[in-house]
Amino acid sequence: MTRRFITLPAIALLALSLGACSGMSTRDTNTATGAAIGGAVGRSMTDTDRLKAAHTLESVRSGVPARWVNPDTGNSYVVVPTRTFDQAGAPCRDYTIDATIGGAKEKVVGTACRQPDGSWRVVQ
Repeated sequence: MTRRFITLPAIALLALSLGACSGMSTRDTNTATGAAIGGAVGRSMTDTDRLKAAHTLESVRSGVPARWVNPDTGNSYVVVPTRTFDQAGAPCRDYTIDATIGGAKEKVVGTACRQPDGSWRVVQ
């Protein structure tokens, strides 16, 4: 099993909080998300995968994995918020994403902070 560690400087995978969903169209969310993730993980995610990842950042406790397999693509994802903290008055989350894409393992490690509009922006 080969793992590649990818630090993504602007992951919008976690681009929307649930509260912001009503303010952005699915197309807006997907455009922001896909452009920022990059690599195999970003290219592999469907709209539903992106929404599940955003929901995980917004509502799942630290240390609790959210797992799913996309029935259309066969790709699987495990998103784990690993730490929650405040930075400059904004909630932030460290996270990991383990994905299996076409049988290949990918790992993403990063930190995202919620913006005033409810979107998530990667800070490292």
